[in-house]
Amino acid sequence: MKYFSFISVNGKDLNALVTHQNRLDNIYRNFLTNYDIILIVLDASIKNSVVTSISYICRGQEIIAKTIRHAMNVAFLEVELFTIRCGINYATQLQDVSCIVIITDVIPVVRKIFDLNIHPQQLHSITILKDLSIFQKELK
Repeated sequence: MKYFSFISVNGKDLNALVTHQNRLDNIYRNFLTNYDIILIVLDASIKNSVVTSISYICRGQEIIAKTIRHAMNVAFLEVELFTIRCGINYATQLQDVSCIVIITDVIPVVRKIFDLNIHPQQLHSITILKDLSIFQKELK
């Protein structure tokens, strides 16, 4: 099966967390044995008005790209969306990729990608959707 996936979890429900952890474990085991899966792990934080975003792009047991970005006077959501944009763009340029899995703890950002209304981060959303559309077409 060829697809991309965004994974979210309800952090307040213990059963949902256990189910989510099991799902991530299964994804990770599958990822380790399938070289055609790209795993993108994202995290960001704000300290003293500076947003720091870190992303890892992995294939097999290898980290193929790691980026750390610092930004000031930029909205947290914009930095996260930009990081997702860069990760997806990188992953869609790789050969023999059938699945892109993105793990992030900022689901409102993911919702912005698929938000067709006008919003400040729309340029990032449009670029991400364009990359994913091309990725899906190439898989068929």
